[in-house]
Amino acid sequence: MMANSPADILAELEEAVAACPPERCARILSGIIRLLASGRDKPQDLLVNVVDGVLLRLMGRVAPTALAQLSEALAGLNVAPQDTLRHLASHEDPVIACPVLLKSQALSTGDLAAVVRSCGETHQLAICARDGVEAAVAEALVTCGTRAVRLALIKNPGARFSDAVCALLIENSAADDEITKAMALRPGIPDIVLRKLLSAPPGPKAPAKPNASAQPPAQSAATAPAPVAPKRPRPDDYASARPEIVALNRVGKLNDSTVNRFVIRGETANLFTALSVLSGAPTEIVEHLMNDDDCEGLVMACRASRLNWATTLAILSNRSGARLSFAQRERAQLIFETLLLSTSQWTVRWGEIAASANTCDPGNRGAKMGVNR
Repeated sequence: MMANSPADILAELEEAVAACPPERCARILSGIIRLLASGRDKPQDLLVNVVDGVLLRLMGRVAPTALAQLSEALAGLNVAPQDTLRHLASHEDPVIACPVLLKSQALSTGDLAAVVRSCGETHQLAICARDGVEAAVAEALVTCGTRAVRLALIKNPGARFSDAVCALLIENSAADDEITKAMALRPGIPDIVLRKLLSAPPGPKAPAKPNASAQPPAQSAATAPAPVAPKRPRPDDYASARPEIVALNRVGKLNDSTVNRFVIRGETANLFTALSVLSGAPTEIVEHLMNDDDCEGLVMACRASRLNWATTLAILSNRSGARLSFAQRERAQLIFETLLLSTSQWTVRWGEIAASANTCDPGNRGAKMGVNR
């Protein structure tokens, strides 16, 4: 006598389940969970495929608490019944859906992206918290998710960002300082993305007036408000900031991360004092450089402070309320990368930048740096 095929076994199981009372269904489900969990280290594909249809049938006849237990059990399996897994992942109850969304490695990229598009914020946040988020899933989260979802995704170092994801987040950051900050602090963010973030206009976009289309473009540009310059610190601001800055420097924590935080938070007194302590220049010179139309001296002060290019760009992009043009950023980076540390330190500490800032031709780089002296 030939053994029954998996299809025959499945049909018999489904018929048996259909005739069982709910209490019996719950016991069967519990038994299947134990069976699957016992083979966690050596999953049996055949067993998984056979029980998939049974589990789907059982799921409609058991209490939500049993479904939550099933979700927890399947979340830890590398090989799991696919139809059951998808049904759990898209379940309207987050208590049931979130365990598999957060941990299951058996859900495909397509499965996760489908959940993002069809379910709500709680489901999306669970996906954001996964150990790894593929670029296609990240793009769906940024496109369909709320602000909270985007922030959670940015803060997950295991999320992969494609060029399209970065472009969408840069677009969102133009109206959201917190997204800009989270992106700027994200580990491994490409330099070109950081430049675009910091060069985007800050603050929420003003809603267009009903008759805005009737306004000539030139007139709109002429009447647009100019960027607001950072408020100049007062002497008591410096006096308050300096002890903490000196203490941070003493223990080696006055670094790029700390200075970046000062820039993002608009802590002007802390930023100016940090540049003064790191470069050895008086705060009066730092103030002058931050307000100078030509960014060369400020690049030199950042180089003398041993800051990296990303931090330097953040400082340049927020000085005096001005925004660097693309050509200015390219020139600043060239200066930064070719400038010797010893030259920048010597020039800044002896105050030659302050003395020559208003007299030297901005294009005469050698004279301002003292290289040809």
